[in-house]
Formats: sequence, structure tokens, C-alpha cells
Amino acid sequence: MAGSRRLNKELSELVSNPDPQIISIDPEESNFYRWHVVLQGAEDFLYVYKFNHELLLEFSKDYPFKGPVAHFESKVYHPNVDEHGGLLKPEAWKPSTKTASILDAIFQLLAEPNPDDALVPAIAKQYTTDIDQFNATAREYTQQYSK
Repeated sequence: MAGSRRLNKELSELVSNPDPQIISIDPEESNFYRWHVVLQGAEDFLYVYKFNHELLLEFSKDYPFKGPVAHFESKVYHPNVDEHGGLLKPEAWKPSTKTASILDAIFQLLAEPNPDDALVPAIAKQYTTDIDQFNATAREYTQQYSK
């Protein structure tokens, strides 16, 4: 019950103070703990320029004591996004973290990949050894799989 109150409050804060990178946040009608978020970034942002990425945030009924699961619903070529679109590590969760901070961290991670903490080591290696090819592949994925 406390989790749903907190989520309602956080949703209200996100709606009343919209982030220009967030196109929409839509909790499912049948399950308030599943939020569909559409992200878009600045013109020079590698992953979202002219495209929208759909992100699913799934909150536990134990929220905020257990962190949400986040994954992209479109393919993203990134060292910190796994083959299923997952990108949050549960061991990094703190109950004081708010949804807005999670979304900010996702944008930061997209803008500045962390190859030292990669979920996909092969992409991390490419990022550190051949950034031009990495950028080309990331743009290709964005154009092919984003909306």
C-alpha cells in the first residue's frame, strides 16, 4: 500500500515537472506497477535523435524497498543494456531513490556508457577500441528498432 502511494506521488511529480526528454509516462490501466515510458533526447544524442525509445518500468509491490526492473522494449546497442533490453542492476538500488532519478540515470548511462561495468562485454570492448564503429552500429540500431 505504501508503495502505491509513493508511486502515485512520484508520477504526479513527473507529470507536474516534465522532463523534455520524456515524451510520455503511462502506467497500465490494469497494473499501476507497470509504467510505459517514451524517451527522446537532444538532437546530438546518439540513441534517441529523431526517434523514440520505449522503456518499461516494472515496480514491485515492495517498492521502494525493492527497486524496479527497467528494460527497453526496442533493441538498443549499448554496453550497459543487455540483449533483453535490461539495464538496472538490483544490487545498486537504494529505497531513497526516486523514479525521476532512475530516468535521469538511464539518460546519463545512454549518453556516457560505462564500459567498466558492462552487461555486454563485446560491445564494451568495441566502445573502447573502435568508437567510430560503435557509434555507427548504435545509430543503425536506433534507426532500425526505434519508433
